[in-house]
Amino acid sequence: MKRLIEKGLMFGNLIVVDSPVWVDRYNRALKHLTGKTTALTDFHIDISGFSPEVADELGDDLYLNHDGVNRQFILLTTDQKTAPLLNAKFSTARGILRQFIEDNAAQLFALTARDAVAGELVNSVYRVDSPAKLFDIRTIRVEADTTAGTVATARKLRRLIDRFKADKDAWWDDVLIADMIELAKETGDVSRYPVDLDVAEFRQDNFWTSHFGGLYVFRGVDHPAVITSGKKSALGDLPVPYVFDFTDRARIAKFLTLNRLAEPIVEGRGIDVAAILHQKMDFVVAEVAAQLGEDLTGATRRDLRRLGRKYADQLPEEWQGLAALARWAEEDAPWPRITSDHPAYFYTLRASRHADADLVNMLLAEMCPLDIRQLFICHKEAFYAAYARWPEEKQAYVADFLDREYQVDKAGTRAALFGHDAPMQDPEPPKPRREDIIERVGPWGAVRRT
Repeated sequence: MKRLIEKGLMFGNLIVVDSPVWVDRYNRALKHLTGKTTALTDFHIDISGFSPEVADELGDDLYLNHDGVNRQFILLTTDQKTAPLLNAKFSTARGILRQFIEDNAAQLFALTARDAVAGELVNSVYRVDSPAKLFDIRTIRVEADTTAGTVATARKLRRLIDRFKADKDAWWDDVLIADMIELAKETGDVSRYPVDLDVAEFRQDNFWTSHFGGLYVFRGVDHPAVITSGKKSALGDLPVPYVFDFTDRARIAKFLTLNRLAEPIVEGRGIDVAAILHQKMDFVVAEVAAQLGEDLTGATRRDLRRLGRKYADQLPEEWQGLAALARWAEEDAPWPRITSDHPAYFYTLRASRHADADLVNMLLAEMCPLDIRQLFICHKEAFYAAYARWPEEKQAYVADFLDREYQVDKAGTRAALFGHDAPMQDPEPPKPRREDIIERVGPWGAVRRT
């Protein structure tokens, strides 16, 4: 993993905490939430305030996420909204935190100027000891305050102000006036500069969780189902009509079609379908070449084409199916019949334009592990787990490729491939402008047949 860290592909974009003031605030919040503190004088934090260095010091990767259910968070700055979420247990958590920060940006900016804000993503389930328990999680509520209780104090002051305004005899209530003055010393003028945080609630109908080996829960669709990365027989009875694992390829394909969650990449428009297919084919060649001991350090697309010719008789069905589709796109060859049983089938799909596109992209990425770019962007947890198992030759190629092709323009690449990055919000209606080409669909952006 050292190569990924050095290139900023792992633990990248974290917030540095290296000032005594921030460390002190972090410790007060950490003590408030967990009863623990850190002796470190500098460390990094993610969007939730989780620090890998502090986790290593405490020997607890879940020190802000007890049992992986109710995620706690520490905000030192609103800049945390751009940081990743490490050790994610639910796919919705980062989107909820980011939206909470954005919706309360002005208030959080004022509050974090003086103190840390500590909070929790609260639901009614404190422990997930069986897969069925996941279905008791329906609403996530965000609760937060400073360690000094500034928000609660401000709410109390506003109640006293409302009482003062409503009671015609309040001018003679010395106790009430004295209480208001004392509270105002802590909060400032809340009538002119409101100090409050929305108690936001988010529905959690469709989500991924790392619990029980990895589950994709779709209950907010026309035909609900659960898809597991492991064995469906190990899950027991679940309150949904259908439960699939990755061996149920035809049934998963039908599920995606019935719920209009995915579409073939060739049905889009805007960029070259063939170029996308050839890139996927290159990733398959890299897998074969690495397994055969080829040195892929600094390998270019020309190098991979050469290796593809060298090992043509060993290229798997994934490559053959993508190649047939590329010939259709480039040379007007006959349309290849690629059914859900074909290993290349899910490589030819992308998420449709809908509110859960990120979740579907995540599922497709895990079902298409040879497409390393899609896996890295859409499913970091699965990418890091796969990377640890790859031979050194493939690790070097993948790290170099992502650094060269993705890191140089992350925003542009993500905009082109995803088209949108608001997983917790409904997609905006189509706009009659050029940007609509990018914003329409899928992990591969809009595409067209050349």
